[in-house]
Amino acid sequence: MVHAFLIHTLHTRSGDEAGLCRVLYSRVFGSERLDQLAEEPVPRDLEKERLGRKEQILAVARQVDSACKLLHQTSGRPASDFLIQLPDEPISLQDAPAGVFRLPPGDPFCENKTVLWLGVLSLGFALVCDPHENLMLAENTLRLMVKCLLEHLKLLSQGSDVVLKADKTEIILSKFLPHGQLLFLNDQFVQVLEKELSACLSK
Repeated sequence: MVHAFLIHTLHTRSGDEAGLCRVLYSRVFGSERLDQLAEEPVPRDLEKERLGRKEQILAVARQVDSACKLLHQTSGRPASDFLIQLPDEPISLQDAPAGVFRLPPGDPFCENKTVLWLGVLSLGFALVCDPHENLMLAENTLRLMVKCLLEHLKLLSQGSDVVLKADKTEIILSKFLPHGQLLFLNDQFVQVLEKELSACLSK
């Protein structure tokens, strides 16, 4: 199962002064308790849990940001190669920086998690998965979702605000990642989902 999906800012240069990594959108699936003694009858502080989850998601975003920086530095290409993009130039997700890393228990979740990420210019997209998940299926799903997000929401257009498009982001997630469950996607099924998605987003 997928534990969470997030969109955040990326700063590919090590000395980037543009600001700290910011989470622009996140969706957490499931109801994993923050404390490791969830079975004990301790009253739940919902506000504390909400803030705790925000901190967990931000910790993931920061690690993705660091991983993307490291990948750019080791690629031998200048950071500007990854940042310059003409307004109408199509994005190639095939060449977009991507990676996977594991999170041990307590850093920041109670249990092991696997994070798959994809960087597109100044935006990072990540799936936080249970360690036994099919990583190839998770990567294909992430790339499909990012493709749809970029195409339908114009996230890279000047003046585009991810935060203001949360409702449409939810629609895309509900099609490709219902309740955090990965779907086995073949070409025909993907075409059906994309048609349904286009119909929903055009309303």
